[in-house]
Order: sequence, then C-alpha cells, then structure tokens
Amino acid sequence: MRNAWVLLAAVAAFSRGAAHAPAFPFTDGDPEVQARVNRALVWLAAQQQGNGSWTCKVGYKLYETYNGQEAEHVGVTALACMAFVGAGHVPGRGGHGEVVERGLKYVLDHVREEDGYVTSNGTRMYSHAFSTMFLAEIYGMDPRDDIKGKLKRAVALLVGAQNREGGWRYSPTPVDADLSVTVSCLQALRGARNAGVSVPLDTIDRATRYVRRCYTRRGFAYQPANEYAMNDSRITYPLTACGIVSLYSAGLYGADEVQQGVLALESRSAELHWGRYHYLYGHYYAAQANFVAGEDHWQSYYERVKREILEHQWEDGGWSDDVGRTYATAMACIVLQMPNELLPIFQR
Repeated sequence: MRNAWVLLAAVAAFSRGAAHAPAFPFTDGDPEVQARVNRALVWLAAQQQGNGSWTCKVGYKLYETYNGQEAEHVGVTALACMAFVGAGHVPGRGGHGEVVERGLKYVLDHVREEDGYVTSNGTRMYSHAFSTMFLAEIYGMDPRDDIKGKLKRAVALLVGAQNREGGWRYSPTPVDADLSVTVSCLQALRGARNAGVSVPLDTIDRATRYVRRCYTRRGFAYQPANEYAMNDSRITYPLTACGIVSLYSAGLYGADEVQQGVLALESRSAELHWGRYHYLYGHYYAAQANFVAGEDHWQSYYERVKREILEHQWEDGGWSDDVGRTYATAMACIVLQMPNELLPIFQR
C-alpha cells in the first residue's frame, strides 16, 4: 500500500505542468464533442453567481428521486469548476480562467474555520469531499498559500470523520457508513496525497477493508454484504463503479475485486436511465472505472455513453436531470472530457 501511494504522488507531480497549458479540450480527438463541451461551458459560465457560486438543489435522494431547494451549492460549485479545469481552464488562465478563480474563492470561503468542514446551505459530506478534491487538484497544479491551510483542515476533517468500520456517511459524525459517500471521500484523500498533503496510511487501509467488505460476485453493495445486500436494489451499476474507483484510489488497480467488478459493471450497463439522479452520478464513476481499466473497456463504453449524453444536450448548451441543470451540465462535461487527462485525479 505504501508504494502505491508513493507512485500516485509521483504521477501527480509529473502531471502538474500540463494544467498550465493553453485552454483547449482534446475530448478524444472528436471535434463534435469538443464543440458541444465548449458550448456547455459557455452556458455554465453564464449561470455563475456574482459571488462565484453555482446554485442547484440542496437536498437528498429518496428512493429514485432527488428532493431539495435551490440554493448556492458548494459541492456543485466544485464540480462546475472541475468541468472547466478538465478543458484546460485554470484559475487566472484560459478563456474561462476568471470563472474558475471566482469558483475557487467561493469554495475557500466556505471552509469552516473551526473544523475544516466545507459546506453551504446545509450541504453534506458529498459536497465536502468534492470540494476537497477540487482544492487538492488546484493546489497540486499551483501550491498557493491561500489553499494550503484550508485544504489541510478539510483533509483533517475527512480523517476524523471516518467511522469505526472504515467508511464515511452523510455527516462528519462517524457513526455508520456507505460506499457512495466513502468513494468520494477516498478520492478526495487521494487527490490531497497526490498534491503533497499528508494522509495517514491507516486511514486508507481501513477504508480499503471497508470497500472490500462491500464486494459481492454480482458487484459492489451500498453497505457491507448482509441480509440487505442480498437484495439486488443494494447492488447496482453506480455502486459497482464506486467500488472499483474506491480501490483505484487506494492504488489497488490489480485487485481481484477490481477485475471482477469491471466485468460486473459491463453486465449491469442497462440499469441507468437518462434524467434520473443515478445516470450522471453513475457515469461519473463508471467513466473513471472504464478509463483506467484499459482501451478495450474504455472504447466500447465511451462510444455508447458519449452518444447518449450528446443526444440529451439542450439547445442552449446545458443538460438537465432531477438534481438540477448546473449539476447535470458539470457532470456531463466531466464524463465527456475524461480522455483529456488534464485533471490528475482522472489520469491513467
């Protein structure tokens, strides 16, 4: 495990220079995808609030729907910024550099001084994890003093919020855990470690054990296998992708659970339906899982999902789902731009 983390740090250090290149998306050499993403980013930039935030539903998933109230959303702000960075726009550089700079300021302003929790209007650990990952990506590209201390506090909160089983849940209070929150926290910790921020190896080892307990032969379950996990509703396409990416984040690329998980992911590819909460969330992780798995997996996956996503783009350039248009547009851009490899966290 220790060698895996050292390797990840080396990869991140090697890749930092690429983020300062001029802003131009590669999008797998597909000019249509490039044009569509550029149009989406123009729409997304127009939705940014004066204080640097993006608004979206702040709420919770209930069964197959998402309930919430429109408000400034720090997690969606972090994701929107990552969509721009994925096209080569970084704070102060690129055509949308100022957009990213304003978004970065909003995220930094919402790192609570007392405990490092990144939250706005009641957002929860998902948003904290996405925000921490975004801060880590930017800090890894440009080690700014105004990011360093707040990133460290955000990481410390993640370490302290890990529960006894090794996972994370919706709030910083370490009670129970689930795989969906755990993967976002693990990715944030990996991003921070890549950027040179200390992360206890014991935290990663405990998280790895938790994720492995969620594995079944049919895919990964929402929580460790028990009487509930035997129900197929608790073993899904998005969760299987989450399990694979969790183990990638710990450096376990060749683990048996990863190899079998990729096969299970392929067998469950028909489970996602456009417009529902799980579609773009599921593909956010499935894209990472397939991209790292290799060209054979990636090409067949990307061609299918690329067509599906482009078919549902609105005339104004954005996308929509039941979480909200800013969230959907940011996630769609991130998935479509996975081949760019401009975000270290998504690189092979």
